[in-house]
Parts: sequence; structure tokens; C-alpha cells
Amino acid sequence: MTHPAQPKASHFINGEYVEDTAGTPIPVIYAATGEQIATVHAATPAIVEQALSTAKAAQKAWARMTGTERGRILRRAADIMRERNHDLSVLETYDTGKPLQETLVADATSGADALEYFGGLAASLTGEHIPLGDDWVYTKREALGLCVGIGAWNYPTQIACWKGAPALACGNAMVFKPSETTPLCALKVAEILIEAGAPAGIYNVIQGMGEVGGALVTDPRVDKVSLTGSVPTGKKVYAAAAEGMKHVTMELGGKSPLIIFDDADIDNAVGGAINGNFYSSGQVCSNGTRVFVQKGIKEKFLARLAERTGNAILGDPMDEATSFGPMVTENQMNIVLGYIEKGKEEGARLICGGRRAGMDGYFIEPTVFADVTDDMTIAREEIFGPVMSVLDFDTEEEVVARANDTEFGLSAGVFTKDFTRAHRVIGNLEAGSCFINSYNDAPVEAPFGGVKASGVGRENSKEAIKHFSQVKSVYVRMGDVEAAF
Repeated sequence: MTHPAQPKASHFINGEYVEDTAGTPIPVIYAATGEQIATVHAATPAIVEQALSTAKAAQKAWARMTGTERGRILRRAADIMRERNHDLSVLETYDTGKPLQETLVADATSGADALEYFGGLAASLTGEHIPLGDDWVYTKREALGLCVGIGAWNYPTQIACWKGAPALACGNAMVFKPSETTPLCALKVAEILIEAGAPAGIYNVIQGMGEVGGALVTDPRVDKVSLTGSVPTGKKVYAAAAEGMKHVTMELGGKSPLIIFDDADIDNAVGGAINGNFYSSGQVCSNGTRVFVQKGIKEKFLARLAERTGNAILGDPMDEATSFGPMVTENQMNIVLGYIEKGKEEGARLICGGRRAGMDGYFIEPTVFADVTDDMTIAREEIFGPVMSVLDFDTEEEVVARANDTEFGLSAGVFTKDFTRAHRVIGNLEAGSCFINSYNDAPVEAPFGGVKASGVGRENSKEAIKHFSQVKSVYVRMGDVEAAF
């Protein structure tokens, strides 16, 4: 009997499921048990061609619809997604291993929020009138055309919507390639859009590894590439897109600082550090993995942190009591265990965790290191797992300089009761998505994205509209034309 996670087919093109078993088989492994629950096939060149030509053909008519009409479809898709939240959350848990306790409130719900928000904005995408005496200029906001979305494995439903919703609101068509590790959820997003009334061909999903991504990014018909992934992948994709002078959004990794001053509310700060390191088992690009704690509260902070980390419930992700799930793959688990060993070797003090958990699946205990110094590997490199580095600091000036001493700049957070200091410190931190007395909130209404090596462009909010559309200006002369001859 087939597993309930097995999709009808590997790809979704032109409004229907499409299979081509000539493509390389991609096993879908359930991270909580290590068992194979589904198989999809990587897109063959014929599938890539079908997706791109279909999307290109469908885009013009979609762009000619009014924003109100496009918005209505996106809003309907949001409603369907919310109605099916339970089933979509179960699928997300099969796809990623994240606990159902988390996916029920953070994944399909967040995707639905994006569809609703951009559906609401679609009718408001207007230009402006610029008076110039008797003459004038008017501007129009137009679709870019054919967009490619490349997803990461940590938020498969959310990323499919974060990229798809603004692209479609602006009148573009999209071909989306999920991560080969989590290929299931995006197919449901495509299916729901069709059910909501989207024309066939404007949102297509195809599977595959790097070579499929490469074929999409380099195709001359593609106008825009939006990637969520690691910095090394981002550099390659950005360079390939630049060859074709394509628009890009790069949402890449980080090694973000979370700064806790000695006047902070300890429990709130510990909660922020837990959210910024252990949510999704630490597999979040914006995580605040360098936790700088002012020396006056260091031991008190560490004691409370260890106590609360001990409350994590590791177990079957389908059990809603479970609050901490496995790593997404065996490979990712081994990478993280390697970083933990490096932390021990380089002299960091292990406060809790530090081992693979003794159960089936790819579980690692939530791990906290104290006495971490800026030059340690665990403080420099993005680990993408449940490993928190706690560093000490004395003064504000010192901690700001150390926090900024990184190639990354995705997020940053500050916990303090002194609001003047909070705004001053955030103002001095080189990061795109920041938090005061909180961490890792990502409402669709707020822009999300980084500076430095953490990426270019922004997702969500009105900013995303700018990244999925372009402005045409038209000069209108009312009188005669003067010319030199």
C-alpha cells in the first residue's frame, strides 16, 4: 500500500500532475524514523521545457486580468489552505520532520497569510502621474514575466507561498523547484491555486537537484530568480542569473547576533534565545545563534536556559505533545554533530545536550555551549541545527563591534528594558530583519531579508512587490516637437 505522503505524481504543470519516470528517482525520507515514505522523479529536460513553455504561454493573459481578479483567486487559495490546515500540517511534518505542534501554527498558516496579504495588495498596484507643465509622465507597474522560485528544505509550504504569492499578485507566472529533500508540500500549493481558480500554467512545480535548478536559472525565457538557500549556493545562482541580466532575490543564511543586556527580563530573554536557536530544531536561516550575554547576568541566564531546555519533549513529531523534532536528513544531522565536536575540541563549555538522542530518526539534543569566543568555528559558521553559542560581553560598544564582525547580516536581536539603548543598538547592527525584546517573528506584513553575504532583495510586505514588478514610464507631449533640423 502506498504511503499517504506519496503524491499523485512528481510534478505539477499546466494545472495537472505530470510524471516522467525517466527522471532520477528522489527518495523522500521521513526524518523521525529514517524510513522512505515516497518517491518522486527529478525533472527530465522534457519536463523542464514543458514547465517553462507552459508558464511563458500562460503569463500574458494572467497579467491582463485586473489586480482585483488575481487577488480574489489568491484570497480563495488562502481560504482553502486554512480549511485544510490539519492535512497540510501533517504533510509538512512528513516532509521535514518538524513537530505537528509547530507545523499546525507556523507553516500552511504562514503560507495562507502570504496568499491573503498579496491577494489584498494585487488591486492596489498603481502607477503615478507626474505633471510637467502642459506635458506629463505617467508610470505603470508591470509584471516581470516568468519567475523561477528555488526553495529550501526548512519551510517548504511557506517558501512556495512567500515566492508565489507576490509573483502572482504582480501578474507573473512561476516555475517553482522545491528542495529535493522536501518535495511534497509545494505540489499541494500548486493544486490549491488551481482549485481556487488560477489559470493553468501560472504556477508550476517541478522536482530536481542542482542541475534542474541550473537549467531553470540559465534559461533565456526566465526574467527573475528568487532563491532561498545557503550563501555558497546563492553566490552560484546569483552569478548565473547575472549572465542573463535577470532580476534576483537571494534569501541566504546567517550567523545572527542576539544581544542580552543585564537589565533584560531573564525569562523573556531565555525564551527569545530558545526561539532563535531551537525552533524547527535550529533549522532557520535567521536564527540568533551567537547569544551575547552581559557578564552581570551570565550564570543566572545559563542556569535558567539549561532548566528550560530540559523541558523540550523529543519524540514522535505526529504527537502534538512533542516540542522538538529531528534534523531534516541524516547528512544534516552528521554535519551538526561534527560542529558539536568542534565546539568541544576548541574549548567551549557544554552546558546541555551535545549528543545524538537515543531514538529512531535524526534527533540531536538541544545543545548549549557557554564561554564561546569569537574565533571558534561554532561562532563563525552557520550550523543550521540546534546548537547555541553563548558569548560574554562587558560594554555596548564592544558587543556591537563583535556582533558586526561577520560576513553575514540577516537578523539581529536585542533584549533590554532600556528602550533608548534598544533602538540605538539595533540602529548600529548590520542586519536586515531585527527584533527588540523578541526573536524570529516573521509576519508577512514586514519585509524579510538580509545585508552583506546574507542576500539581496526582500521577501514579504510591500517591498516584495517591487522585486516582482518593474516600472514603465511614459512621457506625454501635448504640444509640438522641437528639433534641431
